[in-house]
Amino acid sequence: MTETMLVFDRAAKRRQRQRAALHAHDYDFLRDAVADRLLDRLDDIRRSFPTALVQGCDAAWLMRRLNGRGQIETLVSLDSTAGPGLHVIGDEEFLPFGAGRFDLVIALLNLHWINDLPGALVQIRQSLKPDGLFLGAMLGGSTLTELRQSWLAAEAELEGGASPRVSPMAETLDGAALLQRAGFALPVADSERITVTYGDAFRLMRDLRGMGETNATRDRRKSFTRRATLFRMAEIYQQRFAGPDGRIPATFEIVTLTGWHPHESQQKPLRPGQAAQRLAAALDTQEYRLGDKPKP
Repeated sequence: MTETMLVFDRAAKRRQRQRAALHAHDYDFLRDAVADRLLDRLDDIRRSFPTALVQGCDAAWLMRRLNGRGQIETLVSLDSTAGPGLHVIGDEEFLPFGAGRFDLVIALLNLHWINDLPGALVQIRQSLKPDGLFLGAMLGGSTLTELRQSWLAAEAELEGGASPRVSPMAETLDGAALLQRAGFALPVADSERITVTYGDAFRLMRDLRGMGETNATRDRRKSFTRRATLFRMAEIYQQRFAGPDGRIPATFEIVTLTGWHPHESQQKPLRPGQAAQRLAAALDTQEYRLGDKPKP
């Protein structure tokens, strides 16, 4: 891994997660919503996954959410902090598992803090058995766009410049390309937005701290924020984004990734010329040869 790839301070993020773990149940609303969405997708797949790995939460918590669905028999969790159940303390950038160990890997809201995301995805694929499934959810590029804009405006106005306050995050198209680059078969990436409203920006930042989602970029400001800048940011947030009821929105874009460890039994795209129906017929339109001009 080269120096230019080190965007995040992993040690700082580990400390943030350790502090957040003490009261995680008080700030689980986003993780709850995203976990339910991932498990709904799992319900659509009519097969079992005897041995599964989950990153980003403890196994006992996710097993409770499975609520006897029966698809997973043994669930192992990996995180940087201690947890109940079958739990491994480790780093998602350096998975401590051999090849072909799991039928399913779930990554729940942790991949957006990975420095070498392509390398982490390769390790996930390698840890899967042939025809094993990967399901991941991470925060995408539109996350906290309101907070990002408010910080930029406040610092530019009062301090003559801006520092990174909200971490860079991947876009949906980046996710699909990363899965393909990591060697996954049938890669799919899609996104949706979850909007949460708050009375003010300070309550939003309290929730981010409680979730362990505060800034951990390596070039973040290490000194305390000036009080005037902090309050000006909150004021700008209110002025620009508050709704008629005075509450402010906070956007969380959830990018969901799905991919399979390659296997000969999986569906493969047809070679050119093997389609049973022409595209023009499916679209109910006229087909023209290359270079021909449509008739008026």
